Amino acid sequence: MTDNLPNIVLASASPRRRELLAGLGIRFQVVPSQIDEERLANEAAEDFVRRLSRDKALDVANRSDVEGRWFIGSDTIVVCDQLILGKPADHDDARRMLQLLSGRSHQVMSAYTIHDRDTEEDIVHCEITEVRFRPLTGREIEGYIASGEPADKAGSYAIQGLGAFMVTAINGSYTSVVGLPLSQIVSDLIQLGAVALFPTDAPS
Repeated sequence: MTDNLPNIVLASASPRRRELLAGLGIRFQVVPSQIDEERLANEAAEDFVRRLSRDKALDVANRSDVEGRWFIGSDTIVVCDQLILGKPADHDDARRMLQLLSGRSHQVMSAYTIHDRDTEEDIVHCEITEVRFRPLTGREIEGYIASGEPADKAGSYAIQGLGAFMVTAINGSYTSVVGLPLSQIVSDLIQLGAVALFPTDAPS
């Protein structure tokens, strides 16, 4: 990827999102947001994750000491039995989540907002992917928790890491489960003129 504009700001501390964008050659700076991520009363799961993504983008965009034009906020949650599974509070919480997901399908919702500081316009999108786990033994759950990988992951697992051993099927965007639906967000960034995939003078 070439000719990327340097005015993209990722309002996230997530190393997974940084790696996904950087892997495409997109140039950006990282300025983590500092918003309250509490869910509102009776807020639907998709509304919740979309709102968080927008709040994160605006939180950083409204800082006068941060330069840039396009601000990307993103959030990812796991939903099972209408329960929102965020990052586990402790080992017991991780165990509860993994027992719930064992042998079943669940949804991963990854939302992002691209805020254009110049026009004050937003693009907000939520990608929903279905993931299925194989049945897990108690020993597998305890071993996975002991690895430390679930600690800062929505739903207490990382599909791109050791947690891949649990996944039997996925219907949707793999990168969205990791933390950012790359295909959709890159399409939006191209449409905005924020990135260029290839040199415009490349031969056809």
